[in-house]
Formats: sequence, structure tokens, C-alpha cells
Amino acid sequence: MRTQVAIIGAGPAGLLLGQLLHKAGIDNIIVERQSGDYVLGRIRAGVLEQVTMDLLARAGVDTRAKAEGLPHDGIELLFKGARHRIDMHDLTGGKQVTVYGQTEVTRDLMEARAAEGLTTIYSAANVSLRDFDTGRPRVRYEKDGQTHEIECDFIAGCDGYHGVSRASVPANAIQTYEKVYPFGWLGVLADVPPVSHELIYANTERGFALCSMRSATRSRYYVQVPTEEKVENWSDEAFWNELRARLDPEARERLVTGPSLEKSIAPLRSFVAEPMRFGSLFLAGDAAHIVPPTGAKGLNLATADVGYLSRAFEIFYNEKSASALDRYSDLCLRRVWKAERFSWWFTSLMHRFPETGAFGQKIQEAELDYLVHSRAASTALAENYVGLPLEDF
Repeated sequence: MRTQVAIIGAGPAGLLLGQLLHKAGIDNIIVERQSGDYVLGRIRAGVLEQVTMDLLARAGVDTRAKAEGLPHDGIELLFKGARHRIDMHDLTGGKQVTVYGQTEVTRDLMEARAAEGLTTIYSAANVSLRDFDTGRPRVRYEKDGQTHEIECDFIAGCDGYHGVSRASVPANAIQTYEKVYPFGWLGVLADVPPVSHELIYANTERGFALCSMRSATRSRYYVQVPTEEKVENWSDEAFWNELRARLDPEARERLVTGPSLEKSIAPLRSFVAEPMRFGSLFLAGDAAHIVPPTGAKGLNLATADVGYLSRAFEIFYNEKSASALDRYSDLCLRRVWKAERFSWWFTSLMHRFPETGAFGQKIQEAELDYLVHSRAASTALAENYVGLPLEDF
């Protein structure tokens, strides 16, 4: 097979890139090691920045997100037993975020790709990337007992933290930075109405909690647990009791509980790989960087990468110029490190660390008190939360 861009990974980053390239008249093939059902079954975040909504619109797949997504103008910070609202809409000149599940974004992109008749190869085994340090990169994979090869101009590695793309880069050509946090998030998805119409981020002496949602009838809740905790140790009743203990009195009264649809523990990690380009191979999304979920940046960073990369390919093919491709890594990493800083700061502020102690808890509460009563500090939080605009090439 022959294509212009071979995309590794059919998650939201790879699918969005494929759709944007198709709209620009650039041929692409997506190769995914898992089945389509497996990809759709992954439960992930659901807070979309305006940049992500704009890219979905550019790709022609924003109809359902606009119709069913929940626009949010603010968030609430809970500490010392009381909630305080950050009015992002007011503080950022009218910006907002949209709550719409990543699974639904993936579904919309998959259906759009299928409707266009574009090639996606699912359940591809032993995927390998070859000769991306030359002008003739290739992707090889096995399916149905046969070996196949795709010749291409470029490879886009959108296959996540554990994917083959970053692993294919020689160790001496890449530098990684990592921080592993000493706790995780125990999350429950349930068909119950949200406790609040906006997200609640809670700092408590028992640890962090987050009240989120996927729709007006489906909620997503999290509590901080130690890294070594096991999900099987938590019954639904135990989870709801712990969440209730971390909420303010009004939220406790409003909390509706029910059987969990999904329950899992997500470890928290900050990770960046530099650079994000290696010859004809470009990394995007979780293949290049991971952020703790506290700041809702993971999916939005991935879509921003894809926004830059799709534009750079357009310039290359339409204007016969590689200048944008040459700037891709630097542009992405500027944005990535700003999001890493924000996610690290927000995580450090809201969670209880093993060394926090009574003094550390008081410091966090003092900073939160300053944050919610200072317009300048609240503005900084709001600007980072709603997301920074994409820079132009």
C-alpha cells in the first residue's frame, strides 16, 4: 500500500488527524493494534477546551458535541468545607469549556471516517516503523496471518504512552522527563445525576476528590487513593461513603448514588519526551507527553498537537515548504510545558501528599483562600483551565 501519511493509533488524536488531513485532501491510512470495540471501550476524560471544539468543527465532526455537550462557564473549588466558584467566562473574556466524553469524541470520529470510506486497519499485530530517518519511511504490520507494508511520506505516531512509535526512536535521539506521583485516582462512572452542574475540585484532610459528569444523567466521580491501592478493595458502598466524607454538607445532601458502570484506578504521572520529530516520524498526544488529569489537559494537548501537525502537512503539500514541519516540535513543546506546569501546580495544590502533614494542609488552604479572593490569581487559573490558543506558523 501507498499513502501520504501513515497514522499509528486510532484513538481520538489519530482519528482527528486523519479527518483533518482528509478535509485538506491529504491521503492517510490509520493502523491500530487493538479492535475498534476495544478503542471505544476505553473510559477517559471529557472536558474539551475551545481549541478542541474548533478543531472538531474544522474536521466536520462537532454536530453531536455541540448538541449534547455541556458548556461550563466555571468550576468550584472546595476547601475547609466550603465551595468557591471560579467564573472562567468572566475572567477570560467569555471563554468556556465543554463537557463531552472522550469516548463520544472517538465514536463521532470513527463514524465520520467510516462514512468517508477511509482506510483504518484495526487489530494490526507486530506493528513496526522503518526507515523514518530516510526519505522513504514504511510501516509494517501483520493481520490475518499475513505481513503487510505501507509506504508513505510521513508517519504520525498517535499511539499513546505504551505505543510503538516513541519506542522506535533510538535512545540517544530522545530525552524524557518524568514525575510519578505517590497516589492515584479511584474513579466510578454511574448513571446518576451530577451532584453539581459544574465540576467540584475538593481539597480535604482525607485527600482530593473530584465531582464530574458525562451528561445530565451520567456522573464521573474520583477520590485520591494511595498508589498501591487495589480497585477490588472498594465496593460501591465504600466508594460512595468515602466520596461523601470529602464533600461539603450541601453536596452530601444532593449526592445521588447507584451501581457503578465502571470502576478503575488511574495512576498520576507527568511525562514529556523531547523532541517530537525524528526525521519523517512525528509524535503527537500521549506518545510524547502525559499530564496528571487534574487540569483536564491530556486530550486537549493531543488535539492541539494534531492541529499543529495537520496544518504543517497542509503547508508542506500545498506550498511545497517544510518550514512548518521544522517548527512542529518546538511549537508543541512550548504549549506542552505550559500545560505540564499548570497540571503539576494544580495537582500539588489539591492533593494530600505523604509528607503534607498538618502544616502542609494549612499552606494549601491559605493558597486556595488567596486564589479564590484574588482576581489576578483566579484569572491565571481560569486562563490555564480554558486553554491557550494555538500559535500560528
